[in-house]
Amino acid sequence: MQLTNEQLKDKIDELKKKLSVTVVAHFYQRDEVFEIGDITGDSLELATRTRDDDSEFVLFCGVGFMGQSVKVLSPHKRVVMPRIACCAMAKMIDGKAYDTAVKVLNDAGIENDNILPITYINSDAEVKARVGEMGGLVCTSSNAKKIITTALQEGKKILFVPDRCLGQNIANEMGLKSCVIGDGKDLNQSDIICYDGFCSVHQLFTVEDIEFYRKKYPDILIAVHPECDPAVCQASDFVGSTSQLIKYIADLDPEQKVAVGTEFNMVNRLREKNTYVLSSTKPECPTMNETTLLDVYNTLKAIDDGNPINEIQVDEKTQKWAKIALERMMAL
Repeated sequence: MQLTNEQLKDKIDELKKKLSVTVVAHFYQRDEVFEIGDITGDSLELATRTRDDDSEFVLFCGVGFMGQSVKVLSPHKRVVMPRIACCAMAKMIDGKAYDTAVKVLNDAGIENDNILPITYINSDAEVKARVGEMGGLVCTSSNAKKIITTALQEGKKILFVPDRCLGQNIANEMGLKSCVIGDGKDLNQSDIICYDGFCSVHQLFTVEDIEFYRKKYPDILIAVHPECDPAVCQASDFVGSTSQLIKYIADLDPEQKVAVGTEFNMVNRLREKNTYVLSSTKPECPTMNETTLLDVYNTLKAIDDGNPINEIQVDEKTQKWAKIALERMMAL
């Protein structure tokens, strides 16, 4: 017999009371999963807040690199995921691809000693570890400008992986020169050299979408995530991370119309009226939406049965250097 969502929630609540487990859920999770989270937020917030949690298990509802970040920062915790879903952007680069990108810079005459790598948190632990070994650090969409500003003080070329859009948008905001590996531009003339990765969901938003809404609602505001294309960000009224978007929209007059360029589930929860999704296509992250209430229940049941499933493991060397890269960011 198939259980309803309400029945699953009741069973999940029973198991949560019985077990030493904290359920965490990212903003982009489907509503019914997000609502059962003991801790909710963006990827870094979830990783840092779980460090102070006393539960033996962290049940992480999100994508794979996020579960890894929890394990890297809290190696003593047992981290399980209902689905080890893959972030498409994070899958665009691995250790081998990172090494290839470094070689491209070397072939252009830029030696390793003159490269400071920065990886967006949306990356695998292996990539974070490579960055950490080269003296680099992690950034998020909310602190990327601060991280890059500090990094530039070392007088090195910044290799920014994997999101070209975030790297270019920060460069534009700071008046810096940027390029994307493979775009034909002179790497030596660029302050920030970006890897050619991107978020497939945030690529759905276009300047034409903005023009449509401005024509339909002349006084509308446009707020987008910095994973959007640089042309979209430049045509918007506000550009900010997930948490920054939430605050910006919460502070608006309730009667102020706003079109938002980020993942649908989060936009749908922002406020009841005058909020629009900046796309004719539903911008729903397919991997974030893989996790269901049944998956959460089955994962909790497996813990209760003494056979946890989908447990995140990070080898010792990767854990060491990825943690160093994350801690360098948090120190700033």
